[in-house]
Amino acid sequence: MVAVISFERTLKSIAQIGLGDGGPRWTAAAEGVSRVSDTRAALVAAAIDTLRESGFASASARRIAQRAGCNQALVFYHFGSVTDLLVAALEEVSAQRMDAYRGLLDHTGTLTELIDSAREVFEADLDAGHVTVLTAMISGAQSVPGLGPRVAACLAPWRDFAREAVRGVLAASPVARLVPAGEAAHAVVAGLLGLEMLASLDGDRAAALALFDRARALGDALDRIRPLAALLDLGGAARANTRQDS
Repeated sequence: MVAVISFERTLKSIAQIGLGDGGPRWTAAAEGVSRVSDTRAALVAAAIDTLRESGFASASARRIAQRAGCNQALVFYHFGSVTDLLVAALEEVSAQRMDAYRGLLDHTGTLTELIDSAREVFEADLDAGHVTVLTAMISGAQSVPGLGPRVAACLAPWRDFAREAVRGVLAASPVARLVPAGEAAHAVVAGLLGLEMLASLDGDRAAALALFDRARALGDALDRIRPLAALLDLGGAARANTRQDS
């Protein structure tokens, strides 16, 4: 990793000392940076596919490199270790999910919409195999010292994401006094992960989707009395919780 950073800095220095925009030496430098980026991206993509299809125990440098179409020595050149590459793969999956689902926050003004969004995340994660990658990394964390906290760190942004989504929905909810936004966000993330893992293991989504249907019916009932809760200022405690969470 240090070597890669040093190489990229050298190329940037070459560009800065004015070797000629568009000249042969600048073109070669730019192509070098592109190759480094392409190789890293190919290794990360191959690691994701290997985790998804074969699991943590089978995610060796040789297998990942073969899938990426490069020498296995490049795994260690770019990432330092196979574990670091697998963590980078999990971080990439998390980033892709975050980019895809960030827009859902614009459509979660009610409990019903929040539950619908959670269901959409659930089904999209299963379709893409994201939860399989996470499950593989959690499994690996049981045998690799220090991996557990790194996997947990990849989940932290999702708790923040859920807290942001939940906070506005609960602001005028009649359950606001009972459910602080931070605790609700933790429950949402834990519940989604649990449902996704179970559905991934047995290949059956029906039970989870039935739970979403029941939750939606309850959310709809609570949304209907939301105006009354706002009139009676039952959301006052939620605003206090919002200040406490922030």
